[in-house]
Amino acid sequence: MLAELEQYVLRRKKEINAVILAHFYQLPEIQDIADFVGDSLQLAIQAASTQAQVIVFCGVNFMAESAKILNPDKTVLLPDIRAGCPMADMVGAEALRKKKAEYPGAVVVCYVNSSAEVKAESDICCTSSNALNVVRSIPEDRTVIFVPDKNLGAYIQSQTGREMMLWEGYCPIHHALSWAEVEKQKELHPQAQVVVHPECPPEVTRRADAVRSTAGILEYLRSSNGAEFIIGTEEGFLYTLQKNCPGKKLYLARESFHCPDMKYITLEKLAGSLERMEQQVEVPPEISRRARRSLERMIEIKG
Repeated sequence: MLAELEQYVLRRKKEINAVILAHFYQLPEIQDIADFVGDSLQLAIQAASTQAQVIVFCGVNFMAESAKILNPDKTVLLPDIRAGCPMADMVGAEALRKKKAEYPGAVVVCYVNSSAEVKAESDICCTSSNALNVVRSIPEDRTVIFVPDKNLGAYIQSQTGREMMLWEGYCPIHHALSWAEVEKQKELHPQAQVVVHPECPPEVTRRADAVRSTAGILEYLRSSNGAEFIIGTEEGFLYTLQKNCPGKKLYLARESFHCPDMKYITLEKLAGSLERMEQQVEVPPEISRRARRSLERMIEIKG
């Protein structure tokens, strides 16, 4: 059954001139059939440069919205519209406008894990790959409002010494990781290095051996002489890491590191979306125009 679905997806993709983009946290069969697998910054760059007429985004809603914003004249499909992001829901456009009114002249840096409406209210977006460089690009005399991830914001502060107004948002999956859980894994694997995502809380990031985006974790493991690693990010990423670093032993930082939203899209749903051209993503033109500026500024600043 899976083989038949794979064959259909590949055939249908050619018929409609589609490209399939998938995040590192997606199911293995989705990663395997995608044209490109990456982190948020890599996927945004791919979406901005693709020549395909149809972009099928295997990720969550804010990623598909970003692809549509960068390609307003193309069709963008999200095979399961339930795939959302709890952190993105923690900041709304109206609340952000009120905060901006409190700090006139402030620069709003918006983590890409946010809605199109919030991106439209922001000056520049960032991902965990380039957040440090984005913040460093802002003049020291400007107040920075950082939304919505307080953990990523706190990590940036620790690396730059820059004071920022941090929104009270977070990724529930990464935020749940405690250093006590990491220590349990360290007891089991004392030689392992701890490599975590900056969405993890400060008690974890300040003790880890390395703090990296997903793409950064992959690069760290590839270049490291270490043989064992405790990985502090969503479990789906282990599939990519094991494929690319077959000689290394990998352990999750906690027993359950599972994002249900990243697992909604299956091969069957992908095939159905391509067949019926369903689950199309739309962004109102005015919001799209304003949000695009923030995304394009993000893409200009490399990680």
